[in-house]
Amino acid sequence: MADFHQNGIITTLHHLSNRPLADLETELLHFSQQRPLGLLLPSLYSELETDALPNIIERIKAVPYLSEIVIGLDRANEDQYRHALEFFSVLPQHHRVLWNDGPRLKALDAELHKHELAPRELGKGRNVWYCMGYILSSGKTESVALHDCDITTYSRDLLARLIYPVANPMFNYEFCKGYYARATHGKLHGRVNRLLVTPLLRSLKAVVGSNDYIEYMDSFRYALAGEFSFRRDVLNDLRIPGDWGLEIGVLSEMHRNYAHNRLCQVDIAETYDHKHQDVSLGDTREGLSRMSIDIAKAIFRKLATQGVVFSAETFRTLKATYYRIALDFVETYRNDALMNGLEFDIHKEEQAVEMFTGNIMEAGQIFLDKPMEMPFIPSWNRVQSAVPDILQRLYQAVEDDANEYSA
Repeated sequence: MADFHQNGIITTLHHLSNRPLADLETELLHFSQQRPLGLLLPSLYSELETDALPNIIERIKAVPYLSEIVIGLDRANEDQYRHALEFFSVLPQHHRVLWNDGPRLKALDAELHKHELAPRELGKGRNVWYCMGYILSSGKTESVALHDCDITTYSRDLLARLIYPVANPMFNYEFCKGYYARATHGKLHGRVNRLLVTPLLRSLKAVVGSNDYIEYMDSFRYALAGEFSFRRDVLNDLRIPGDWGLEIGVLSEMHRNYAHNRLCQVDIAETYDHKHQDVSLGDTREGLSRMSIDIAKAIFRKLATQGVVFSAETFRTLKATYYRIALDFVETYRNDALMNGLEFDIHKEEQAVEMFTGNIMEAGQIFLDKPMEMPFIPSWNRVQSAVPDILQRLYQAVEDDANEYSA
């Protein structure tokens, strides 16, 4: 059971009672008559072969309030795309699968590359961006939830609570971030958020001084959660990173585009677990190591746009400050774990802190060495300005794929 404390400058919507799911869904069904609701699912083909995604689809089948489900499918050949169409065909809601590796969408991507408007690298950011374009083109939904396809503890309550803040017409929220505790199988998880993001933000307060952005980011209870919801009009001006800084980048864009009272966070699950990334100690190209570099770069870039000046000396000071604060957090989480009867490996926690410490310096050096790096995918408003009919063509390509390959 959560408390009702409001921390920071972002509204927190708590889980204060065990409200029946039927009550929530009845309200959402009523809201959907005025404000059609949708769901975005970025997926790898390999996730169709896990236990998590089939369970998610089985749950979503019974959701009564969704007008549209958009699935972004990555790393799939033709046979796998055909199988995906069959796999998702059990959904009674209107749905479409974007075959990102198919000839039609690859042709559109190649055209956008000629205009220097396409995502520069493969990954979740690119997948989500094209799905957002399709949502804009279809016009079937006004409010949309997004969550990952590897959630092993999925329930319909998670989706209902996630989309409720942007579905209720009495609320004025444009964007909502999901959060939850990461404690399953007798252990604490969420190491990158616990031991990198929060200590880094606290360190930045000490080194460069507190500002509105740092206070804003520090208000989110789980900044790296892959679950959020938004009103459709958010998508036109949203510029998202194509690397592993997606979640931080989205939060940064919402900070740039909207007042604080149009944003919120909501407790969506008492228990949450998903596929865990490898720590990848010593390999900055993979796993949590690469993720930590991309996240740190995203934060540094945002602060630079606000006039914060970084130098090699700044990053050295930040490294030392972060290391001390992060080690203090290890002790804090150890005590929390012990009181709750959870396992806690101090050695592995401090190994992660040491890796993150080095990666903060690595991210800082990349920031200094590549001042012209442009990690953001252009907004759909900009893309439409350069290629006015792009959304109509994206929509038609997806429809043509569905018609051709579902036979």
